[in-house]
Amino acid sequence: MGGCCGVSIGTLSPAIVSFGTRLCIANTNTKPFLKQKSTKNDRQIQFKICCCSSSSSTSLTLTQTQPENKNRRRREAKHFDDGDTGDFVVVNFYKFVSIKHPQEEVAKHLAFVEGLNLRGRIYVNEQGINAQYSGPSRDALAYVEWLREDENFSDLLVQICPALNGHAFPKLKLRYKPSLLEGGISHLPLLDPSMRAIPLAPSEWRNKLEAGKDIDKASNSDLNRDFILLDVRNGYEWDIGHFHGARRPDVDCFRSTSFGLSQREAFASDPLADLDKEKTDILMYCTGGIRCDVYSTILRQRGFHNLYALKGGVSHYLENEGPVEWVGNLFVFDSRLSLPPSAYKPDAVSEARMIGKVSENPFATCYICSSQVRELRHRNCANLDCNLLFLCCADCVKNLRGCCCLNCTTAPQRRPVLPGYQRYKKWHLYRDSEVQSQLTI
Repeated sequence: MGGCCGVSIGTLSPAIVSFGTRLCIANTNTKPFLKQKSTKNDRQIQFKICCCSSSSSTSLTLTQTQPENKNRRRREAKHFDDGDTGDFVVVNFYKFVSIKHPQEEVAKHLAFVEGLNLRGRIYVNEQGINAQYSGPSRDALAYVEWLREDENFSDLLVQICPALNGHAFPKLKLRYKPSLLEGGISHLPLLDPSMRAIPLAPSEWRNKLEAGKDIDKASNSDLNRDFILLDVRNGYEWDIGHFHGARRPDVDCFRSTSFGLSQREAFASDPLADLDKEKTDILMYCTGGIRCDVYSTILRQRGFHNLYALKGGVSHYLENEGPVEWVGNLFVFDSRLSLPPSAYKPDAVSEARMIGKVSENPFATCYICSSQVRELRHRNCANLDCNLLFLCCADCVKNLRGCCCLNCTTAPQRRPVLPGYQRYKKWHLYRDSEVQSQLTI
């Protein structure tokens, strides 16, 4: 999953749905579909989104009809514009599955989404599909409904989040891509489930973490050599939120991750160095699961036996278990950038706090002055030529005019300071604005 830019997240409440014969989605601001008469061949697909602003939910039912009826419904539907953000959602899913003719598959997808108001990244190749996109719930879920009719994708684990500010992506990219993930993974045997880590449901993951903590306490050791918790995300993702006990990844790009692959001189910084590959349990996690599937396959090739991954990633865990064993926010790869645990399961946050399962200690620090940062949201350096993604305290934002260092404050392509919840747009918008202001002086 790539990309990193964001806007205000507000208070969101996402849901994760495993699609079977019946699904349930709801949105408190959902607009109705065009009414159609059901036939005996119709099949109802229901979805459910729980909004944290209310304990109640509004059901939304999609009626799956014969192809000609579905096409007519899409043509007749009045699509939402960017100003109508009432029921926009962000949808994420991936699936490793053999696709013999990926270019033809892409063509089918393009034909279906034509006329739908979708934006995001949908990549297809011989190993499967990886998708993150936004749109009005009607359009976004119609694509999921259509996709799951294919037996290759009938068991998708789909993550659906309300998008408070409309589209979370600038445009739609639906195309063939040689690698479904950055760094090149097409050479890996990802279609063989036995090569990937054993997926753990959120409750199983929580039990594993709590059991590992108990062992550490009993042995008075800070590191249990039979149990390793591995964060296979980027360092900047860890900076705003992570599981207790997970070491910060020393990379800012997934393709650079080298746990268990280090040369002898790098062993000191590798948590998997010198471990017993046959006896050590390695628990790994990422945002949505795909990076764990990829990296566990690499480690399996390197001889590591006991590999476990958090099914559905951190977002799936927070939605089911709340923030137990988790600290901070979750970095997401769309325009929202950061989501608090309360966005996933509001009640669970209060309950966990009551029983002392939520960490209240600030841990994030300012990239510039190292002071504690309360707002767990990255910003880009105002210098376009730098554009560094970093955490920053309010004082440093003001003093350095949104830049990451003193040198960037004098850069020729320096953009205006933006509030933390806003993201920069194309440079020409700021350049033209500055020219106009000079002409009017």
